[in-house]
Formats: sequence, structure tokens, C-alpha cells
Amino acid sequence: MHYGFPLWLVLTHFLNILFLTLLARSGVGILSAFPKLYLSDHCHPGREFIRFRKRTFSADSARPWSSLEEEESWSPVLALPGRKNLGLARHWHFMTIQFWILTGLAYVILLFADDQWRRLVPTDWAIVPDAFRVLATYLSGRLAPPQPGLPYNAAQQLAYFAVVFVLAPLQILTGAAMSPSVIGRFPRYPRLFGGRQVARSLHFLTLCALVAFVVVHTAMVVIHGIPREFAAIVLTSYGANHTRAVVVGAAGLLVIAGVNVLATAFSLRHRRRTQRLLGRMVDPFERVLSRASTSRQRFRATDVSSYFRVNGYPPPDERYRQLAADGFAEYRLEVGGLVEQPLRLSLDELRGLGWGTRTTKHNCIQGWSAIAEWGGVPLAAILEACRPLPEARHLVFLALDDKTVTENEGRHGYFYGTIPLFLALKPQSILALEMNGRPLPVEHGAPARVRTETQLGFKMVKWVHAIQIVDSYAAIGQGQGGWREDQQFYANAAGV
Repeated sequence: MHYGFPLWLVLTHFLNILFLTLLARSGVGILSAFPKLYLSDHCHPGREFIRFRKRTFSADSARPWSSLEEEESWSPVLALPGRKNLGLARHWHFMTIQFWILTGLAYVILLFADDQWRRLVPTDWAIVPDAFRVLATYLSGRLAPPQPGLPYNAAQQLAYFAVVFVLAPLQILTGAAMSPSVIGRFPRYPRLFGGRQVARSLHFLTLCALVAFVVVHTAMVVIHGIPREFAAIVLTSYGANHTRAVVVGAAGLLVIAGVNVLATAFSLRHRRRTQRLLGRMVDPFERVLSRASTSRQRFRATDVSSYFRVNGYPPPDERYRQLAADGFAEYRLEVGGLVEQPLRLSLDELRGLGWGTRTTKHNCIQGWSAIAEWGGVPLAAILEACRPLPEARHLVFLALDDKTVTENEGRHGYFYGTIPLFLALKPQSILALEMNGRPLPVEHGAPARVRTETQLGFKMVKWVHAIQIVDSYAAIGQGQGGWREDQQFYANAAGV
């Protein structure tokens, strides 16, 4: 019997293969920045339940260490693009997922509009024992026949249904549960999965399940006969010309492989161009999400993490050491740029502008998280004191941290970061001076660090000594809106 497959199913099948390979490889690239999986949002060192590296780090280590040391450099054969390129891996991941979701939506809509759902969606619980009988048939070395009136046997139908209606949605839902903007705006949402880290673990394990499905699915194609199966999925019918089907199918797979090779090679050779090209498709969504999200996090004191990772090393220069030795008594925060009233404020004067505390979850771009109580001055209060001019659009935070010294991997310059004006006006955006009821520790950014609770951690500049209000950041640094954006090709918007 010949079962026809509509052309739209053939096209979405190949698009799905392409997008899944890009998603899987870029996802591996993201995982390489923090190759550990936790079941707790506190991410206490040594308590991960899976790790993909030999070297371990201890919470009570005598030698100070930074979370950046946990990053791995994985081969471009496995990761997209590989070689410690977290920023570009994220660009590829979030660009691809848009097209993957659109392809999936088109597939599901056409599935029901074309009445093809009857081939995929089980309508009788008897399919479960039937599926086990099919598996027993395969294990005995025999091929299982399709169900009456369908092109699939029970095990195949159940597997396809699970992939389309269980695994794929779970990937999307767990991905959203890792977004700092979503976590901030809907703090109860990640709790549906047991927290952000459980969602991250489920996201990875679901990917493993999808990869396992692809491996088994490919094996079944080989077992049932490549020419016959290619005829159905490439030329829409088992009765189509087998030779032509193999040629067309092989050509399609070569195109998919070629796209992956070209994406990897281009990304590694032209990192800035890749950042800009992919950013045009990714950044607008992140900006909209950041603008629409206002953090509503309200953790309790008992939720505070016993260990909070350090990201980066404190400034080693003599100027900073002297400030720290004197308890930052001589510290002055300079606020200038497009303002009516430039400011030069001591820590006591900063406190006088207003004060607030909030216990929130820190979401690092690497993947780890932790909870802490932050006390500080609302950025809105600083803006009210300096009165930005009408053309003001961005806040630039300048740090005392010379990355040429503290992060010597071929990168240079003093750290800086920017956020749009609207983000600074959010209720939970502060310049933090305290952490967990005590003066901000040196390793966490003393005397002042930024907290913007709907963004990833790299936007929360530490060791801040000045704030500039500007209309554009195009002429600052390399013009990408931050040191990580300039040097490591991160996206400037960081809501996902």
C-alpha cells in the first residue's frame, strides 16, 4: 500500500532537521560556558548532579577563583561555533529558535488543517501495549508492520507524537524558565519546573531525548530500507522512484551539513560580522522583552544562597587598593554627560538620595544562579538628582576594573557597561552598596555595583566609579554597548 505525504510535510521535515542541528550545536556551545547541571538554584560548588569537565572547584578553596575559570573550550565539530564563544553561540541559538518555532507552528497548523493529525495523534489507549509488542518484534530481529490504514507502526506513532507534542513544547517552556526577564516578571513560573536550574537541566535532558530520537529514527530508516523510506519522505510517496529519492535526499542532507560547516567557519573567522548580522534578528525581541518586564521578585531571607560565585577578579591597581584599605572613605561617584546637574557623591551622600533592599535571583550568562539580598540607591533617585537632558537615552557605567590585567586572554581595556534609560527607571534597578546586610564585599564589586533584575549578570557592572548619561554608545569602546559586547560579542540586550 502507498501512503501519500504532503509536500508541506516534506519541507518542514528538512527545515526541522536543519534548525535542530543548529540549535543542538549552539546549545552545546552555551553549555560549555558552565558545563554543570544542578537541581538547586543556589548552584553550590561540588553539588552539581552532572558535570562535563574533570576539574572541580570548592566553596572553601584557599585560592580565590572566578566562575570564568569553569568555562570550557569545546571543539567546533561539536559546538557552534566552539572555542569559548558564548556570545556567538547564544546569537545562533536565539536566532534559530525563532525559525524552529515558526516551522513547528506551521507544521501543527497544517497537520490539523490537512487532516494529517490522524496519522500522528493516538486515539486509543491500546497503542501503548501495541507499542511494546512492536519493540519486542524489533528486538527479535524482525520488522514490525504498520498499523492498519496508517504508514506507522504503534511505536513509531507514539514516538512521533511525543516529539511533536511533548518534547518540543517542553524545550520551549524550559527555555523561557531560564530567561531573567521572565523570571523577574513571573517569579512563580520557573517554580513549575522546580526552579531555574531544574529547568536548565530538563532543557538539556530533553535535548538528549531529541538526539536519541534522531539516532533511533535514522536507524529505523536504514533498517526499513533507505531507498523506500527516502521515497516517502523526499518524494512524498513510497511508490516514487527510489533512485531519484536517494539522490534528492542525500543532496538535502549535504545542504544541511554544509550550512552547519559554513555557519561555524564564518562565525570563527568573522565574529563581529556574525554578532551584527544575527543581532539584527535577535536584539529587537530582547529589547521588547526587557522593556515590557518589570521584576516582581520577593525572596525571603531564608532563600539567600550560602555561596555566591565570584565572576572576575577585583582591580589589582594601587588606586583601588588604597580606596579599599580606607573603607572607601575617599570614594566619589561621578555622574555626568547629558545632565543638568553633574554629581560627585560620597557613599554617605549616595545613601542620602534614598535607600531600598530587595532579595533577588542573580542569573549569570554562563548559566549559574544564586540568591542574595541587595541594599542600595535606586538608579531612579540618582537620575532625579542629576536631571538627564531630553536627548538622554543610555546610562554608561565605568568600572575600576582593567581587564587587560584581570582577564588576560587577548582582551584589553577598562570594563564598562550600558543600560537604556527605561531600564534604570525600573523599581528594582539600584546601585548596590550592600550585600546580605553588610557592606558590599570587594570580590562582588565594592564599593558599588549595578543591579538590574530583569537582565543577565554581565550587565550588572561591578567596581563602578562613574556614570555617564549619553544619547548613544556608538562612540564608546568599540561601539557595541559594553566591554563583553565589544570583546566577547555578547548581545547588548540581555533579557534572555
